[in-house]
Amino acid sequence: MPESETVIRLEGISQVYVSEREASLVIENLSLHVNQGEFVSLVGPSGCGKTTLLSIIAGLLTPTAGEVSVKGRLVEGPSSQVGYMLQQDYLFPWRTILDNALIGLELTGRLDDRSRIRTRELLADMGLAGTENQYPSELSGGMRQRVALIRTLATDPGLLLLDEPFSALDYQTKLQLEDLVSDILKDSGKTAVLVTHDLSEAIAVSDRIIVLDRNPGRIRKEFVVPASIREAQPFFAREQEGFNELFQALWSELEQSGGGENIE
Repeated sequence: MPESETVIRLEGISQVYVSEREASLVIENLSLHVNQGEFVSLVGPSGCGKTTLLSIIAGLLTPTAGEVSVKGRLVEGPSSQVGYMLQQDYLFPWRTILDNALIGLELTGRLDDRSRIRTRELLADMGLAGTENQYPSELSGGMRQRVALIRTLATDPGLLLLDEPFSALDYQTKLQLEDLVSDILKDSGKTAVLVTHDLSEAIAVSDRIIVLDRNPGRIRKEFVVPASIREAQPFFAREQEGFNELFQALWSELEQSGGGENIE
């Protein structure tokens, strides 16, 4: 792809965490490029620096060494161009569903009639029409996570970072949200990076999968997901030829990295 289409550029990233007792090297000399419209998943054993990488891309953490840029600009702090969705929904219990969905627009000074209408449309598109005046305690876990997704998408970020956003959900709801997120990202041409322990999920939604080693985190291997799987909705991707073989190859890499016990 042309140079201008590189959305995320990580060059020689290292991260050291320092405590009173010791200094721990979490990530060492890691470089990675993610292009416009790509969906890339990061998998690896616990402690390999997956979430740390997302925090660095989001501008929430400054790397000890190396350089990170998003859309050609050095990352020096959080940006409205980057949406970050976590495992927990972090909805404010005292705000209505609509007000929770609008909070990102409020904080970035972009809340107006047009963005309010668009957010209502997002709620309707995700099966949440009629919940606008309800409160988080009145919704199921899957519905709350949809609200968290809408809150992230309402600001129209060009880049979406997903840190195990479906892992706390039941399997059926998880599959439904995988399809929903995949459709939205493909339709809008957005770029996404997912951290997950679920290898099936990583294969079903991704264009590329990056396997990380631990102690310290480095790129161990990269897998390109076959077109037949990429082009199918995540629910049906699991039935495509080559899916099981790719799963076994990923599993083998993770076992060799010492992380098989943490992977689904």
